[in-house]
Amino acid sequence: MKRINISQVNLVNIQQRTLELSQTILRTPTVRTTSPMIDSLLEGGEVHLKLECLQHSGSFKARGALSVIHSIPPDKRHAGITAASAGNHAIAAAWAARKSGLSAKVVMQSTANPFRIALAQTEQAEVIIKEPGQATFAEAERLSRDEGRTFVHPFEGIHTTLGTAGVGFEFMQDVPKLEAVIVSVGGGGLISGVAAAVKSISPKCMVYGVEPTGADAMSQSLAAGEPITLTKINTIADSLSPPMVLPFGHAICSAYIDDMVTVSDDEICAGMVHFQQEAKLAVEPAAGASMAALTGPLRARLQGKKVGIVVCGANIDAMTYSNQLKRGLRALDKAKSSHLFAKS
Repeated sequence: MKRINISQVNLVNIQQRTLELSQTILRTPTVRTTSPMIDSLLEGGEVHLKLECLQHSGSFKARGALSVIHSIPPDKRHAGITAASAGNHAIAAAWAARKSGLSAKVVMQSTANPFRIALAQTEQAEVIIKEPGQATFAEAERLSRDEGRTFVHPFEGIHTTLGTAGVGFEFMQDVPKLEAVIVSVGGGGLISGVAAAVKSISPKCMVYGVEPTGADAMSQSLAAGEPITLTKINTIADSLSPPMVLPFGHAICSAYIDDMVTVSDDEICAGMVHFQQEAKLAVEPAAGASMAALTGPLRARLQGKKVGIVVCGANIDAMTYSNQLKRGLRALDKAKSSHLFAKS
C-alpha cells in the first residue's frame, strides 16, 4: 500500500486553519456533566462534553465542509459545489456553500430522513435524490465532471481533517488536562482531526473511537493495516454508516487512535437516553454511540479519569427520537433485569 504523507496535519496548520474558520464556525461550548450517575460510574472521574451538536448545521460536519470550500481556487468557485450524503454532510455542505456565496447541488440517498432533506433545502441547496451507495456518489461525480463543481467529500482529505481538528484543538484548550477523548466514527473525518489535534497537544491523552457493531469499517481497517470496504451495513446510526475507509483518513487514524470499540444499536439508544436524562441533551444516534462507549466497553479503562466526549450531532426529528428513546429505555430495563438476575 502506498505510504500517505500526513506531515501537514500538524499543530501549526491546525491552529492556522482553526483561526481561518473562526470568523464563521462557532466555538462550541465545553461543559462538565453534573450527573451523579455518570460520576459514580467513573468512580471519581469526570466527564466533559464538547457540544458540536450546537454547531452550525447541527453537527461537526460544518467544520470540514467549510474548510474544503475555503481551499477552492478562485477560478473554480463560480461553479459551486456538490456533495454526497445520507444527511448531515449534505446539510453542512449546503450551509457552508451558502455562507461562502457559492451554489450547491447536494445528492442525498433515497433512504435519508425527510427531516434532514428539508434542512438541506432550507440552506438553499438543490437536493437530488438517488439510491443509496454508489449511485449517490456517481451523481455527485457527474455534477463535478459536467458542471465543474467542487466535490466536497464527506470525510476524506487533508482539508476535512484540518477543519475537524478545530474540535480537538478547542477541547484541549478548554480542558487542558484531559486524559481520554471519545469520538464516534463513521468514515473517520471527525476522529482524524480530533486525534491529530489532541495528540499534537497532549501525546499521553488517550483517543478512543467508537463504531456501531453493524458498521465497523474503521475497526476492521485498523486491524487489517489497510482501508477496507464493508459488504453490508446494519445500524440505526446512519451518520456512522459509510461502508468504507479511505487512505488518508486511515493513515491519520493509524497514527493517532489508541483503540477502537464497538457498541450495539440497543446500546446506542441507551446512550441517547443517558444524554437526555443525565446531560439534558437531545442527540442523534451517532452521538449516543459515544456515551454508550463510556458506559459500556470503555468504562473500566476510564475509572477515575478526566474524560472528554465529542457530542457530534443532533439532527433528528421528534418521532424518530421518541422511538429510539423508547428502545433505549427497554435496553436499559433489560440490562438491569439481567444484572439483578445474575446477582440473585
